[in-house]
Amino acid sequence: MKEKHHHPGFTWDVLREEALEVSRGEPALRNLLDAQVLNHPDFKHALAALLAGSCIFAQEDIPLHRSILEVLEKDPTMVEYAVCDLVAVVEKDPASDTFLEVFLFFKGYHSLELYRISHNLWLQGRRYLAYYIQSRVSQLYGVDIHPAARIGKGTFIDHATGLVVGETALIEDNVSILHGVTLGGTGKQSGKRHPTIGKNCLLGAHATVLGNIMVGEGSVIGAGSVVLHSVPAHSLAAGVPAVNKGHISIAEPSNSMDQIFDDYII
Repeated sequence: MKEKHHHPGFTWDVLREEALEVSRGEPALRNLLDAQVLNHPDFKHALAALLAGSCIFAQEDIPLHRSILEVLEKDPTMVEYAVCDLVAVVEKDPASDTFLEVFLFFKGYHSLELYRISHNLWLQGRRYLAYYIQSRVSQLYGVDIHPAARIGKGTFIDHATGLVVGETALIEDNVSILHGVTLGGTGKQSGKRHPTIGKNCLLGAHATVLGNIMVGEGSVIGAGSVVLHSVPAHSLAAGVPAVNKGHISIAEPSNSMDQIFDDYII
């Protein structure tokens, strides 16, 4: 996609057109499309309604929609990141064709944007509401991201089930993460005790990365691996425990999503 897709106004126009087209061909979804997309003036308001609706249970009287909208209105980067994340899914996931299907149905996207709201609330000192959102996301989607963790833009969480990201973890921009990944600690240490994942990395399904270690920019962690030591940039780490299998010739494996790297190791 071209860079203009990252502009909230352009993305919103495309999202609305997709919703209108689907509503004409699938009348059973008209109420859903009205509530989540067509009744809203812009991407920000639609996102607030989507996230509040996905997170709250009917029997609970918590004004979550208002709190989410306040966060999005006060911090414009929240909408910017949400758009970048949306574009990242469509660009990287061969199973996604439209903004609309990701926006409405992909729990990796929903859980990531709800984490972003909880992180903003955490930084404001509103920790109980941040924990509430984290708890709901864990219950609804099987994704447990601590509100204090830091995650960059253009993140793609594929399938999402079983993802755990610890309190002091840092994930830089344009990282792709498959299901079952754990970014955890190794004990009861204080301070920075969770991994840092450099930009453009790819973390394979059920990979486990433990401790205050660094996975260098553009690296790949093989599916099912257990990483206990830092990984150099542009490397493939695989195995239990993981070892360095060599240098990768692909600059941004998070975009290629290719987890069979035999032909790309130098």
